[in-house]
Amino acid sequence: MDGRTRSSIQPGNRVNIVLKADQRTGTLTEGIVKDILTKSPNHPHGIKVRLEDGQVGRVKEILG
Repeated sequence: MDGRTRSSIQPGNRVNIVLKADQRTGTLTEGIVKDILTKSPNHPHGIKVRLEDGQVGRVKEILG
């Protein structure tokens, strides 16, 4: 699943995100969602989340 819909992402999900510093390269970072930061129900570039290790980025895919 992709990460553009807020309702499909829950704290505890394992996801791949793109960090702000990696937006040009598209390098993915894997982690577990701690907080959902985007308030709108969807976002064309992905819902912004904070991972348990503190990194912040936009969800590109939900791993399960």
